[in-house]
Amino acid sequence: MLETLTPPLPASTGMLIVGAGPVGLALAGDLGSRGIACLLIEQSDGTILQPKMDMVGARTMEFCRRWGLLDAVRDAPYPRDLRQDCVWGTSVTGYEFGRERFASRGDEQPAPGSPQKRERVPQDMFDPILFDFARRQPTVTIRHLCRLVTFEEQADQVLATVEDVVTGERHVVAAAYLAGCDGGASTVRTRLGITMSGHPVLTYTTNVIFRSPALKTLHDKGQFYRFIAFDERGMWGTMVAIDGRECYRVSIVGNDQPRRYSQSEIRDSIRKIVGVDFAFEIVSVLPWIRRLLVADSYGTARVFIAGDAAHMFSPTGGFGMNTGIQDAVDLAWKLEAVLAGWGGRHLLQSYDIERRPVGIRNITEAGGNLGRMVMPKADPLVFQAGPAGDAARADFGRRYTNAMRREWFSTGIHLGYRYEHSPIVVPDGTPEPPDDPAIHIATSRPGHRAPHVWLAADGRSTLDLFGRGFVLMRLGDAAPEPAAFLAAAAARKLPVMVFESSQPDLVHAYEKPLVLVRPDGHVAWRGEAFPPDLGGLVDTVRGDTAPGEVPRPEVGFGQRGVLLAAPSKA
Repeated sequence: MLETLTPPLPASTGMLIVGAGPVGLALAGDLGSRGIACLLIEQSDGTILQPKMDMVGARTMEFCRRWGLLDAVRDAPYPRDLRQDCVWGTSVTGYEFGRERFASRGDEQPAPGSPQKRERVPQDMFDPILFDFARRQPTVTIRHLCRLVTFEEQADQVLATVEDVVTGERHVVAAAYLAGCDGGASTVRTRLGITMSGHPVLTYTTNVIFRSPALKTLHDKGQFYRFIAFDERGMWGTMVAIDGRECYRVSIVGNDQPRRYSQSEIRDSIRKIVGVDFAFEIVSVLPWIRRLLVADSYGTARVFIAGDAAHMFSPTGGFGMNTGIQDAVDLAWKLEAVLAGWGGRHLLQSYDIERRPVGIRNITEAGGNLGRMVMPKADPLVFQAGPAGDAARADFGRRYTNAMRREWFSTGIHLGYRYEHSPIVVPDGTPEPPDDPAIHIATSRPGHRAPHVWLAADGRSTLDLFGRGFVLMRLGDAAPEPAAFLAAAAARKLPVMVFESSQPDLVHAYEKPLVLVRPDGHVAWRGEAFPPDLGGLVDTVRGDTAPGEVPRPEVGFGQRGVLLAAPSKA
């Protein structure tokens, strides 16, 4: 349980956030750090019995850097010396087919092009960090055991009825805006009538958390984070080290037909994946449905959805929570802009336009990862002793390792997302670079994440410049003077800071002498010189220009995540 105090409910607030998972907490913390009044409500008491995520991606860590959370993440109790290898075979005590070797948390290095590396911090360790971040903001009120009953969107506000889960007492809260970060069964999305497209059922899976301090002494596989188990039918389950010490999660992966397991079957599955009978304690059991779904809209004029309310992932790849944190960051700066008076009339429309294609992109990749994980069926020889079995295991292990590397190495997914058709980004006519899941190529092309470069003057990253207002990067000795642009920005109350440098590698990385970076760290415009219509440029990047026709990507997935032409509705 994250909170024992029960603060009073405000009668009004700038932002009502429903759902205090990682996405809701990040949104509240980010908005609070901007001085925006927020009420965050959560119908549970905050207890996490089944951590749904354990990988904090490099881009999320860049946001944690911005929020001052790096020390807290570093000091999270997941062991820093535990290797994060992924292993596959018949059982933990049986034959090993192959493995991908990864360094420990303490030894792993940042991905190329980022000041941060991914971190193994399960949800029951990461949520408290975000909760503390949100709670420290003076303008944020957090109420657990409080649920949303209904809401009415009006022209200038949202009237929400919320209920104390314990007492049943109801209150009406007037909010300027409302965000549903309330998970896959989102009340907010349902009440808005937003449908979802994709695959409503990929697998019926059962997660089992168990505790066994002695397990690590029973096998010869060394340290690992994840074990993928095969039997004669194919891949049937996985086991991950939840706390890196004595808690583990076994996922019994089924098919698209409902299946409930008895206590006896669950215990047999745990013994099967370990390969021997041993002592263990079952902590919790969670049946769940693996889905690939994206909402057909991310909200209305004053009500938005984010995280699992907007997209439901297969966890293969660890993209779900990280995509949701990106949603929160995109939405937060735009809400601040509108509430502070410098955001344009159409700025909030860009949230759906920018984030929904990223949701489709990332879910497609997660579905492909699932297909690569479960599709291959091993040669029966891999289960037999002897030279023929050894050869079959080596061959299958090599092929499976090569296939799975697309999931293990996905820097491009985490850092390479871009806002290609955003109405608040000014394209410069350059072709879109390849969107490679494995490789992130830094570029200052409009719509992309601005490149990370270490600043020689003070040791900061360029990413440390971004987060509050816009930043005009004025680079090189011949960069045009910005006075006229700054006057146009001031006339429209657009906050802009100018950063000047002739550092050679910085000039090279940013490609143009003038690069305008948004509060979220994405490039809004770049050029050799300012355009004649400076007011038009400012109005575009602050969202005061009507979007016009923007491509709407459709969602459709094949049996295991392959993109199809026609979507299926859910």
